[in-house]
Amino acid sequence: MYEVTENLADRAYRFIKQELQDGALVPGVQLVNRKLASKIGVSVIPVREAIHRLVSEGLVEHVPGAGAFVRNPNREDLEELYVLRDALESCAAAEAARYITPHQLDDLDALLVEFHEIRELIRGRSDGHATPAQFHRWLDLEEAFHEIVIDASRNRLIAKVIREHRAVSTVFESQRNSSKLLTLDLAEKTCDSKQQLLEALRAGDGPLARKVMSAQIQRGCRDVLAFLRQQERRS
Repeated sequence: MYEVTENLADRAYRFIKQELQDGALVPGVQLVNRKLASKIGVSVIPVREAIHRLVSEGLVEHVPGAGAFVRNPNREDLEELYVLRDALESCAAAEAARYITPHQLDDLDALLVEFHEIRELIRGRSDGHATPAQFHRWLDLEEAFHEIVIDASRNRLIAKVIREHRAVSTVFESQRNSSKLLTLDLAEKTCDSKQQLLEALRAGDGPLARKVMSAQIQRGCRDVLAFLRQQERRS
């Protein structure tokens, strides 16, 4: 009986963790035992055990009297994730320059077109920053772009570590309510950087791809943390 319970708890844990990694459960969302149990096809006990495990790993936060919630990262969490991304994704970009396929390059091209389209929409706005809808789409494009580069590296260990820590999705999900972050200046810099990276990948220039990706992630870290500090001072 004990082994059955443990197996069901593992199953619940894997399911919930996959939902976190896929972005189906975003920061701030409450984890409701009965709903998850019904979705997984187990009782609430294995779900409760899985949630306790996720709390111990720091992915979920238990709020006394309120329940369990997907953890909303603070500034320190985000800074650590950016350090992890810089180390691993810059390496992934260098590897991707060796292995990226024509189809993946076409996919990156298509994403870059959409980046440019949103940039032009921001250019036409009087307030100088994106609408929430434009910003959400921009973040979706960012995540898709980085995922393609990671896949193109063909390095399963790099991909595994990045996805286990939700390094890409958590960083972008944490910005969903900050549409003023995306100014015309940031949109132009990002488009230029993405174009440089795409050209380096197409040319098979690993060192340049590494350099551009690292600079891109470091700039993103500076911009996001500066924006969050500014928001904190205003609140």
